[in-house]
Amino acid sequence: MTSVMNYSGPENRVRVSLLDLIRLGELPENGKLPTERALAEQLNVSRRNIRAALDRLEEEGLVWRQQGKGTFIGQPRDPMGDLAAKIVGETNALEVMEARLCIEPELAAMCAQRASPDEITRLRQLAQRRFEAADAKATELWDASLHRLIAQCARNRPLLTAYGLFDNIRRNMDWVSIRARARSTSSVLVSHSEHTAIIDAIELGHSDAARNAMRDHLETISAALHAALDSKPHAED
Repeated sequence: MTSVMNYSGPENRVRVSLLDLIRLGELPENGKLPTERALAEQLNVSRRNIRAALDRLEEEGLVWRQQGKGTFIGQPRDPMGDLAAKIVGETNALEVMEARLCIEPELAAMCAQRASPDEITRLRQLAQRRFEAADAKATELWDASLHRLIAQCARNRPLLTAYGLFDNIRRNMDWVSIRARARSTSSVLVSHSEHTAIIDAIELGHSDAARNAMRDHLETISAALHAALDSKPHAED
């Protein structure tokens, strides 16, 4: 099994503090972190310490930066997926799940053949953060980041663009609230176990196992989504 990255000294203490802040703090919908200056003041450390810790978190795939925009948790979205905003009112959550079931198992299979050891370590980091998330917003951000990195590691541009489309659609707040209703302590444990099975298959390079594990995971989500919609038949989906 791939080991997680370990660091020591003041840099690691700041890194741990930042992770606690990410896990427990009230994050905006896009997962943007406060500025380096604000973080330094909040944690009572230097901006150099903040910058070094953010560098480490970026190496681990837990944050990403956009020049002139700031630092965000998780993985960057595919800008080609912005087309989603134009069709979000013409589809629904169940159609998006059908699309995910068509595409994501194949992305996982390709990822099993193409992911590097560092990327597999990042997948495990993201899965753990998703498991430890303190609220629905953080859960959504980490979960989307995990699935997005699997899609990126497949290294197929057309399929990544297709994935980016429904990755953006699923951010619709009505659908986020439906998924939150479908989530429970037991379902979080099941999801973590399923995520681990997917990553284990990817690390072993077993395409068929990765494909099947991803399909099993998405079918679990689909069943929970159907149940949540059935419990509130008049909800917008």
